[in-house]
Amino acid sequence: MAASAVPGYSPGFKKPPATLRLKRKRLRRNEPAAAPLPCGAAPPPPSAPARRNPFSSLDNAPRAAGTPQPRERGRRPPPPASGSPSAAPFWQVGPSPVPSSPRHEFPADWSLKTRLLFMSSQPFTWAEHLKAQEEAQGFAQHCRATETNLPEHIQEPKVSTELRCAFQQSLVYWLHPSLPWLQLFPRIGADRKIVGKATPWSQDEALQQVLMSDWSVSFTSLYNLLKAKLCPYFYVCTYQFTVLFRAAGLAGSDIITAVVSPTTRGLREAMRSEGIEFSLPLVEESRTRKQKNSEVNLETEVANTPSDDDDESFSWLEEMGVQDKVKKPDTISIKLRKEKHEVQVDHRPESLALVKGTNTFTLLNFLINCKSLVAVAGPQAGLPPTLLSPVAFRGGTMQTLKETVCKDLAACGLHPKTLHQLSQRPTLGKSSIRFLEMKDYAYTWKS
Repeated sequence: MAASAVPGYSPGFKKPPATLRLKRKRLRRNEPAAAPLPCGAAPPPPSAPARRNPFSSLDNAPRAAGTPQPRERGRRPPPPASGSPSAAPFWQVGPSPVPSSPRHEFPADWSLKTRLLFMSSQPFTWAEHLKAQEEAQGFAQHCRATETNLPEHIQEPKVSTELRCAFQQSLVYWLHPSLPWLQLFPRIGADRKIVGKATPWSQDEALQQVLMSDWSVSFTSLYNLLKAKLCPYFYVCTYQFTVLFRAAGLAGSDIITAVVSPTTRGLREAMRSEGIEFSLPLVEESRTRKQKNSEVNLETEVANTPSDDDDESFSWLEEMGVQDKVKKPDTISIKLRKEKHEVQVDHRPESLALVKGTNTFTLLNFLINCKSLVAVAGPQAGLPPTLLSPVAFRGGTMQTLKETVCKDLAACGLHPKTLHQLSQRPTLGKSSIRFLEMKDYAYTWKS
């Protein structure tokens, strides 16, 4: 394209200071006089668009509409408007889980919590100092999966035995292994809480084998209960990651599912080598969302990703007779390039792996035989993963929390309304509920 065909193009550009002064004078001449500011007031933002640095690019020709301008050195880009799609956090996947108005149900949150705070306009004194008979009745109702229907309005909670028994019933969970002097949850980052405690198995291989054998029996018992729909879900908490097993009928799936989070490339490779088929739903969902919002040009990524026809792309070398002198990329290099996008999500929430159907049984065997499942050094050395379940299982110990679907799952031990809530398809993505408020039996929440 000829230089004269482009308006505003100056190929000579011998005196940039004079040209810049001329532009400044024109802008100042056209700008209205600014009103005086009161003392202490901040000046308003300039209404005129920021000038492009003429030295930021060798090509001084004006750019076509829609072409991104180069960023000036030392200048930060302006924040996006609150109403624009790009204002959403980069980690947010899918629509915002915060409802516009209170609802009578809130989405199921499958993340494990270590602390939960309840706030109410009415005191919680009715939940203190349960009687021995009420505590025993609550345990019995839990073990027998007794459904408790409470009225919406209770005039005197202190004298309501049914309410106090139901409260005790809802605090029960089952744990394995049970070591009263150790806090077995959370396991990720728990070294500082375990260090200095008695761990006689850390240097005794025979004792470690006994612990793992007993743990394998409990783990298998939980999976069998899950498969029989007598256990709705359970957690396997290791020192590096957590696995959530869910029965068929929960989370919008008609088959058993398991989610592993967080994962690494090494763990995913080990699962693939054992024949475990899984997906990375948060990565795929984020990629789809970016594609819809045109935030990332996936065509460039696909063009740079080696395909199955990589060998054919070197056919021209054979025609020239230099195929032996040029080193082709080996299969390992090609494989690493294909998984480059997966490596970037290691240890992040997006690395969550979803396993479905019969692959969950293969995952069970993989976890039982996985040598890296148990730490070999440090305070958690030789300690089996923690199993958490809402129902009893072989080798499980009954515990209570401290104070502050399908019809086939009816006997799993959960309240019908809780079961209905957990049967819905998850909508929180990689977020979790941070604040939950109930008013007039309607919920509002923030994540």
